[in-house]
Amino acid sequence: MAQKQSILGRISQLTRANINALLDRAEDPEKMLDQLVRDYTNSIADAEEAVAQTIAQVRMAEADLKEDQDAAQEWGRKAAAASAKAEQMRAAGDAAGADKFDNLAKVALGRQIQHENEARDAEPIIAGQNQTVEQLKDGLTAMKTKLEDLKSRRASLVARARTVEAQNKVNTAMGAIDVMDPTSDLSRFEDRIKKEEALVQGRTEARATSLEDQFAELDGTGNDAEIEARLAALKGQGGTPA
Repeated sequence: MAQKQSILGRISQLTRANINALLDRAEDPEKMLDQLVRDYTNSIADAEEAVAQTIAQVRMAEADLKEDQDAAQEWGRKAAAASAKAEQMRAAGDAAGADKFDNLAKVALGRQIQHENEARDAEPIIAGQNQTVEQLKDGLTAMKTKLEDLKSRRASLVARARTVEAQNKVNTAMGAIDVMDPTSDLSRFEDRIKKEEALVQGRTEARATSLEDQFAELDGTGNDAEIEARLAALKGQGGTPA
């Protein structure tokens, strides 16, 4: 029974285990769930064997109890028959014969009492064993239910972990091509293009400035010619202002 109580204790401990708390403390929840599944599976196998052995013992004890009860009834019948026979012989005047059957009746009654006592002693033991069996069965049911929950939680957790892993990979890949990142290859390439574009614009503006200066010189020459022409006109008019 000590082994059965030990198994029962393990069942109670596992069924009371707070899975969420265990997972929160675990560095690797998936491995923790795998270990819990193994522990529960092994414990269920041990518990099932313990239940089977306990049931076998109970059934044997119940069979012995039934034998004691049947034997007590049988010895009771024999005692009654011997007592009746003794009364018949005593009525017939056979005192010696009557005493003989009375003695047989006493022996039968002694055997009846012996079997009744054995049956009475066995009944509470069997009741306790049956109670242990029921506790083991209830524990097994709870453990099997929790095992299925563990397996379901494991599948869900693995799926979530894989989703997170995929998201991390996507984010890492996106980060590698982030155009806003000044250290990215695309950003450096874009900066080089901007520099080339600015250089081209600078050269264009430089060329335009040179042409404008040339035209400005032409414009300045034209003013001097106009001044000279007007001065000659004045002189042709005798130098008198209009």
